[in-house]
Amino acid sequence: MQKIAIEHDFTVPVERAYAFLSEHENLSTLFPAKVTRVKDGDDGTRNGVGSVRKLQIAILPPFEETNIKVVENELVEYRITKGSPLRDHQGRMTFSARPDGGSHLRYEIEFRAVVPGLDAIVAKALKRDIAKGLAKVDHLA
Repeated sequence: MQKIAIEHDFTVPVERAYAFLSEHENLSTLFPAKVTRVKDGDDGTRNGVGSVRKLQIAILPPFEETNIKVVENELVEYRITKGSPLRDHQGRMTFSARPDGGSHLRYEIEFRAVVPGLDAIVAKALKRDIAKGLAKVDHLA
């Protein structure tokens, strides 16, 4: 089982960082993937519990992620629910306000792969891509 954790501080308030990163389509900023919305949340919100996004990375088969827990301006938890060579994948973005008016994100992901060794390769790439993408959020949010 691979576990990665990334901490990042933003200059924008937590409401703006959360609004940007909880919007499915904006996740293409963090991942080298085309991200499209499949389904809105079960409560009628765009990105609430039960909302589903599809990710397409290059020529790999697409996979879907479903939000399983959402607390506005605080938390987004999701898991892969369709496709992907990854198993038991769960992501958790935890947002908090900073005293200077900015915000803080702790992004945790854990998963395992069907193919031995693939999980270590994916973990390294995810960590690199997410860190690179988070650096853009202040300008985009």
